[in-house]
Amino acid sequence: MTRLIECVPNFSEGRDAAKVDALVAAMSAVDGVAVLDREMDADHNRCVITLAGEPDAVAEAALRGVGRALELIDLTRHTGAHPRVGATDVVPFIPVDGVTIEDCVALARRVGREIWERYKIPVYYYEAAALRPQCANLENVRKGQFEGLRDEAPRNPERAPDVGGPALHATAGATVVGARKFLIAYNINLNTPDISIANKIAKAIRFSSGGLRYAKAMGVDLKARGLAQVSINMTDYEQTPLHRVFEMVEREAKRYGVMPVGSEIVGLVPQRALDMAADFYLQLENFSAAQVLENRLAAAREGRPMEGHGGGLAAMARPLLDAVAAPTAAPGGGSVAALAGSLAACLGQMVAQLSRQKKSQAQFAEQLSAALAELRRAGDALARAIDEDAAAYDAVMAAFKLPKGTAEEQQRRGEAIQQATKGAAEVPLRVAEAAAELLDRLGQLEPMISPSMMSDLRVGRLMAGAAARGALENVAINLESITDAAYVGGMRARTAAIERRLDGTKVAAG
Repeated sequence: MTRLIECVPNFSEGRDAAKVDALVAAMSAVDGVAVLDREMDADHNRCVITLAGEPDAVAEAALRGVGRALELIDLTRHTGAHPRVGATDVVPFIPVDGVTIEDCVALARRVGREIWERYKIPVYYYEAAALRPQCANLENVRKGQFEGLRDEAPRNPERAPDVGGPALHATAGATVVGARKFLIAYNINLNTPDISIANKIAKAIRFSSGGLRYAKAMGVDLKARGLAQVSINMTDYEQTPLHRVFEMVEREAKRYGVMPVGSEIVGLVPQRALDMAADFYLQLENFSAAQVLENRLAAAREGRPMEGHGGGLAAMARPLLDAVAAPTAAPGGGSVAALAGSLAACLGQMVAQLSRQKKSQAQFAEQLSAALAELRRAGDALARAIDEDAAAYDAVMAAFKLPKGTAEEQQRRGEAIQQATKGAAEVPLRVAEAAAELLDRLGQLEPMISPSMMSDLRVGRLMAGAAARGALENVAINLESITDAAYVGGMRARTAAIERRLDGTKVAAG
């Protein structure tokens, strides 16, 4: 199975192209790593380099980039509009294919330890890899920037690094390493040099100040261009999409008599994010990714049908059906439960999209659009769980195959079996929780949708309920093999809560 991650290291150098070339060269020299993109910004004095490949190869490339930055960048001489605490300021790992966020957390922590061991640069962990709640938010780690953190870390345990230190490196500062979902770095430029206006707009839209749930923002002074900029990090583009951010910035800007004069994406952006913006602004009816020429060409080259095009629905489903029917233990009931939940979310998406296009449901258009984003996210997570459940079972089987010739080997094997079995219980528990939440969310749509689609929505709710109950069966059977009584007790309390939730929900007959 392909295992692919992305890593987007940010370095505190955006003015010297030769230094950025050297950073790229150091990282691209690792076999199996592709440098997908590089961005430089002189005002920010920062570059962003996007790597992709197998996890171990990408980790080594990132480490070499940190080492090269140590040689090239002196933070005591660095100035720029963007906050920073390190020559290599931040190193996030992002799961792409065949890798979970938990895998990226483990990789981030390994890389963090290696940065200290190789280069004596202290490390903070953030986002999903954070060891302390206050460090999950990158803004908290960067408070005071390099200069402030350099003074405070040695005397304040709460601001001390997670690895190494407590003193920062004299010239390279500290590096912040983490694991997160795909992030879109999106900047909107205003037709004013007044940074105070950009700061006010940033405060209005960022979540920490009561704004958009998945947006972080700050004002930036683009002195070279005579403009103020609202610099935004979008941590979940499906729930807080590009068009919603742009619309809110434009609306806030009008309050101060200014307007956007352009926007930019730093690094890469998923095609889906642009499709969603096109769908919103063009009000496309029944738009599908299959209508994008490049998508259709890619599918033709790979010999696969596009969604809703070619080969028939049965042909599209056949590989998965055959995999379930095969005389192997995985994919099994857990994967099928996750599939049922994903299908339920897909039915909800169909109903929400069709309903919001009808004049009779116009009053619910905004609510249906918001629900659509939630349903897409839920469906994607449940779809990923199809493979995650199979992989969890494979991990249990691999643990059972460990050597057991000596007492030490038997102990290691037993511990590995217990750990893998916990993973095999946690995946379906997440499926059950997500499916139960989905069941409720679909129920909330009933007053908003076109009556002609009520049967589709109710089929979706029945599928969501089946997904939740099926996943709970897989949790129960795995808990029987786990010897950690406290762990089992906690898991059973969570399953009981889900069962009570399901027992209190009924799907009305059409």
